[in-house]
Amino acid sequence: MAKSKRTKKFEKKHLDDTLRRRKEFAKVKQKKQAVANKKARRSEENGPSKTNENGTGGVGSSPAGDKLGETSVDEFFSGGFDVLAEPKSNKQKTLTSVTGKRKRDTTAANGSDGKFDLNGTAKDSDSESSAEDHKQQLEELAEKDPEFYEYLKENDAELLDFEGADGTLRIDELSGDEDNDAEGLPGKDSQSDFKNELTMSTVKKWHSAMAEKHSIRSAKELVLAFRAAAHTDDEADSRHKYSLTDPEVYHEVVVSALRDIPEVIQHHVPLKEGKGGKVRLDMQSQSFRSLTPLLKSHAISINRLLETLSDEGTIRQTLSSILSLVPYLLSFRKLLRNLVKTVADIWSTASNKEASRIAAFLVMRKLAVIGDAGIKETVFKVTYQGFVKGCRNTTIHTIQGINLMKNSAAELWVLDPAMGYTTGYSFIRQLGIHLRASITKNSNESFKLIYNWQYVHSLDFWSRVISLSCDSLLEATAGKESPLRPLIYPLVQVTLGAMRLIPTSTYYPLRFHLIRALLRISSTTSTYIPLASVLYEVLGAAEMKKRPKQSTLKALDFNIAIKAPKPYLRTRVYQDGVGEQVSELLSEFFVLWTKNIAFPELALPVTVLFKRWLKETGNKMRGNANNRLNSMLALVVQKLESNSRWIEERRAKVEFAPNNRAGVEAFLKDLEWEKTPLGAFVVGQRKMREEKAKLIEEGRREEERKREEEQEDDSMEDFSEEEVDGVESGEDEDEDEDEDEMSE
Repeated sequence: MAKSKRTKKFEKKHLDDTLRRRKEFAKVKQKKQAVANKKARRSEENGPSKTNENGTGGVGSSPAGDKLGETSVDEFFSGGFDVLAEPKSNKQKTLTSVTGKRKRDTTAANGSDGKFDLNGTAKDSDSESSAEDHKQQLEELAEKDPEFYEYLKENDAELLDFEGADGTLRIDELSGDEDNDAEGLPGKDSQSDFKNELTMSTVKKWHSAMAEKHSIRSAKELVLAFRAAAHTDDEADSRHKYSLTDPEVYHEVVVSALRDIPEVIQHHVPLKEGKGGKVRLDMQSQSFRSLTPLLKSHAISINRLLETLSDEGTIRQTLSSILSLVPYLLSFRKLLRNLVKTVADIWSTASNKEASRIAAFLVMRKLAVIGDAGIKETVFKVTYQGFVKGCRNTTIHTIQGINLMKNSAAELWVLDPAMGYTTGYSFIRQLGIHLRASITKNSNESFKLIYNWQYVHSLDFWSRVISLSCDSLLEATAGKESPLRPLIYPLVQVTLGAMRLIPTSTYYPLRFHLIRALLRISSTTSTYIPLASVLYEVLGAAEMKKRPKQSTLKALDFNIAIKAPKPYLRTRVYQDGVGEQVSELLSEFFVLWTKNIAFPELALPVTVLFKRWLKETGNKMRGNANNRLNSMLALVVQKLESNSRWIEERRAKVEFAPNNRAGVEAFLKDLEWEKTPLGAFVVGQRKMREEKAKLIEEGRREEERKREEEQEDDSMEDFSEEEVDGVESGEDEDEDEDEDEMSE
């Protein structure tokens, strides 16, 4: 049917305003209708009202035809003009029938998706009558103006599709307000009378309804039960609708909620995957707005459950359930912030298993991928705070978990380098402020702010972030520098200042940790950092020049120490350990430039200084009398000289001048660094250290296994002692009874 000129003109100039006014009028009309329905229902509950002075009845008892004469002005305007309309044909219900209360059995939760709040009380049918009135108006519009009705179908289907996508009315709010949900308490209308004992058959009934029909009513009832399960330990548990006393029912409720609720939500509000892991979700749709109360209540219950869980399997299952719900929670900032803090606590807790911590990291990573700038900043800050909190205690048993946190958290900063620069700059600046305060105050308390595990791990963490983001090969592939590259200079300056704050032999282990962090930056970013002088300062101390004391102490593990205990100072064990660290780090530093055309000039000052030191300490009268230490350092000097001669031989064959930058960078570019004299030496040293670390790790695992077995044996002994005590007490009681009988 062709459109008339008048219709086209109306669509062009007045259609948008008309649609907006109709929507606003419909909302106002529904509110007025709800007020009228509540008044009528209240009058029915209170019985016939008192007669006025003229002897006529009130609003609740007056007939529909005589309402205009018996209604006051205030009631007239508060109830809306459409309340006084004459009842129509059988299609429209009368006011009394619409406002009547519905009754239902609490066990019939798996049927049609009706309206029930979070506390199990039935919602009134106000919205149903409003929906029917709206539907009636749309039918009349289709009859009077079919052309305009067809246009609405094409351009504003949401206005016509007043019912939900599953054929049910819009799901009402599950709770009165969000604050009550956040505290785990029911709404204002909740009463303990609604509480009933939940059975296994009811839970299975809900599960089958959600699996077969994706029933929203069953999902809501399961959310109610899940909230009661999550708040089992609370004092306000009696205020929840359901009571869970059977452990099997509790387990079934938790498992069903974690498995079925995400599937129901994904069925009614499907997601659209985009490029780069992004998701598209229409948060303004009718179906999403209707499921919002259910979703928020379920997320709050999950957050509460995670705070109390101790079983590793349940923690992983709960985190996996959250992972599928993350896209639906992006608009709930306060709830999401609390959830991120809880997940970060699981990720940073050393007592949790590695699988649980990885599952928690996956939740934070997905938030960093699909979230906006505000969510990413929150995730980065909470992650860093959790990392700093979790690395306070460093032992041989926790060092692996701390390294896991460093590597996983560094990946988050790589996802968004721009946001990573903003947060990284603020955190590195904070480390620099602490260092400056320690230097100016010059007190033991100020030194403790720097010389602790949290500060050392923080510097090492930022070195990993920069190494991942500013890799020279990745930047060459991308064709541009990373936004995090400007952070290299301030981080290196803060690290060098921290390692020289207290230049005593007690804190040599801390210096070695920070040197490794700088070596990581220099290796990946191709940035030259002068570390040879820092290592030579260690050898120049009296600790390494004087003759050591004999000791039977075991070797100090430098991987889990930042301060040498007093018994180790001036001992041969400590001197040998420091010598091993210096020779290892010195060779690792020079191997970074083993193919550089200027290697001979770079190694010459260090070679001269080390030869002078070896000559001084090799004196039988004034030396340190430590042949093992001297031989290790002499071997490193020998490899440096050998590599210098090897470079000079190949450098003599080139034809370009030193000012030819391209030729200098292309020198030995195709040769692998392992084939150089110094490179081959470093490869062999690394293999030896890997084998040693492997043996130490096996010993640590064996020690943990024995400790667990001892704990199990102790628990079994305690249990058997309790049984024996119970049996003996029972025998004593039997003997007393026999004696009483004999005396009688």
